[in-house]
Amino acid sequence: MNALIFAAGLGTRLKPLTDTMPKAMVPICGKPLIQILIEKLKGVGVNEIVINVHHFAQQIIDFVETNDAFGVNIKFSDETDMLLETGGGLKQAATLFSHEAPILVHNVDILSNADLLSLYNGVNSTLLLVSQRNTQRYLLFDDASRLVGWTNVATGEIKSPYPEIKSLEKDYQLSTIDSHFQKFAYSGIQVFHPSLLPLMDAWQGKFSIIDFYLSICHQVDIRCCYDSQLQLLDVGKLDTIAKAEEFLRQG
Repeated sequence: MNALIFAAGLGTRLKPLTDTMPKAMVPICGKPLIQILIEKLKGVGVNEIVINVHHFAQQIIDFVETNDAFGVNIKFSDETDMLLETGGGLKQAATLFSHEAPILVHNVDILSNADLLSLYNGVNSTLLLVSQRNTQRYLLFDDASRLVGWTNVATGEIKSPYPEIKSLEKDYQLSTIDSHFQKFAYSGIQVFHPSLLPLMDAWQGKFSIIDFYLSICHQVDIRCCYDSQLQLLDVGKLDTIAKAEEFLRQG
């Protein structure tokens, strides 16, 4: 199994901790986030990991190498010169895997009870793990769980390659969106299918993976996976660290 860990972010919401360390090295119950995730990935059978790095990159590299990569084949995608965002980061990292296979992509600051093995096994298209958490920005899916658009419910903005969906922006009503689409929040966990890589050729430098998906979802199959039992925590702010430690203690 191949896995990509997004660990290049600046972690600005975790200041002042991230003034001296990358977000990936913030400890939860005595373990850095990066170790927690590597051990989880290893536990479900991942044997090849790429980690993208930027902010205090060498700290992550040194930590992983000092611990003998935790018994996993780990490579680093160097973004120290420029943050490539999620799309550019995935495009660059994909070239580092030794074999072509679906890539389990996981943000380093996400803790969850997601069954990653079940999510990965049998996948034949790109699959986004989603939840029903409250947010302003949602992905839109049709009744067959295929990605068709994105919306910001605070501003009424809609992104979609389908003109009939984009046109709803002119007279935006949330009730109309809810009656036509499944509305979910992205979890920060997905399985990327390598068949999409050739479609990235026209995308250069830094770009959002979600923007990429929204540009091609009328051409290819990009689906969501919703689990009503999913428990998920974004360790993105200082006040979430205590919650994260309790989350881990509860297993």
